[in-house]
Amino acid sequence: MTFPALPTREGDRPQTGPEVPHLQLSQTSPAQVRGELLQWMAAALPGTAWGRSKVSAPSSRALFLDGATCARGAVLMPPRGDEEFAHVHADGSLHLALDPAHHAAFLSSGWGEKHPLYDHGINVVMLYAPRDQAELAVAKKVIGASYTYATGRTPAPDVAAA
Repeated sequence: MTFPALPTREGDRPQTGPEVPHLQLSQTSPAQVRGELLQWMAAALPGTAWGRSKVSAPSSRALFLDGATCARGAVLMPPRGDEEFAHVHADGSLHLALDPAHHAAFLSSGWGEKHPLYDHGINVVMLYAPRDQAELAVAKKVIGASYTYATGRTPAPDVAAA
């Protein structure tokens, strides 16, 4: 699978915290956009279940593989590395596991940054919070790439946010 082409992100990069928990401090998602993102993730990513993140702030919502095995070779979030592949923060930003072959394309796109523990072997990047519908569409592409990496499957097609 190739990483999806992403449009240029408008504006400056948001401010983020330098340490764990790694949160976005500016340019956060409006409540409606964050709600639509969560609804889309629940509908478009079969074989997953919501739960409390094992590595993020208590206000985060995490997606876990629900009884499915992790795709061969995929390294997801600690501590286990084979169940939690993404979580959404209260600010609308996400941390997710991506195929390491896609890291350079993602990071150069301007849509996110490395997690503070990235250089210590943690396969986690931050996807900046979508601020509007156009950015929500981009977020879905990146989350879809994470889901495919974690499961070996593609997201459900044409699932609209309710």
